[in-house]
Amino acid sequence: MRYSIINTSINSNDQQFEWFTETAWGNRDKMKRVFGTAEAVFDILYLLAATIIGILILTSAQGNPARVLAGFMALVLVGGDAFHLLPRIRVIMTGEEKKLRHALGLGKQITSITMAVFYVLLWHIGLIIYAPDNARCWSCAVYILAAARVALCLFPQNKWRERYSPGSWGVWRNVPFVAQGAVVAGLFFIFRNAARGFGLAWLAIILSFLFYAPVVLWVQRNPKIGMLMLPKTCSYLWLLIMCLSL
Repeated sequence: MRYSIINTSINSNDQQFEWFTETAWGNRDKMKRVFGTAEAVFDILYLLAATIIGILILTSAQGNPARVLAGFMALVLVGGDAFHLLPRIRVIMTGEEKKLRHALGLGKQITSITMAVFYVLLWHIGLIIYAPDNARCWSCAVYILAAARVALCLFPQNKWRERYSPGSWGVWRNVPFVAQGAVVAGLFFIFRNAARGFGLAWLAIILSFLFYAPVVLWVQRNPKIGMLMLPKTCSYLWLLIMCLSL
């Protein structure tokens, strides 16, 4: 009788443990699906909003070179991001990450390259609206840093199509990108009071990099850090909205 009671107790505890484990994993999967759906909705709304802003700026440019560049810049941003976000949305909705790994990797590579182009265009917008003196050297620096960023993104050592790409290369290819962003942000900070509606462009740039840096450095250790890409994206949307005032 004593052994029967002990065995019954053990079986009961095992059943309770299994129930708690199944419940915990079930709740975890449910939360993962909820956050995944929220991310997909956010990405879709971002792509639509950025596209609409870009088209609005272009259609109302009326020969304004700064607005023309801003419109193209917005479309470059959304076009590059779409190569990565659309496969990402499909992965969230279908769960077929292995099948879409090639598209995800190629999308990350294209996005990384177009961001260098984005900051070249943003730099020229600043040159048009502020007309700073002796900017030729800084323009050369922006182009050289953009070229370095693109060249580093093309190296096969990045292993874009693998699930876990080398973290060291993620850092190296972002060094010239951060430097390029710093030069552009510096221009908009110096002339922050010179253009109405565009005075906080420097802050949007800096915030985007502050949200982006932890992702580059630690996302492989803690994937949840990748959620910082959402406020980073909001910083870029804010910058595009400011472009409407040009």
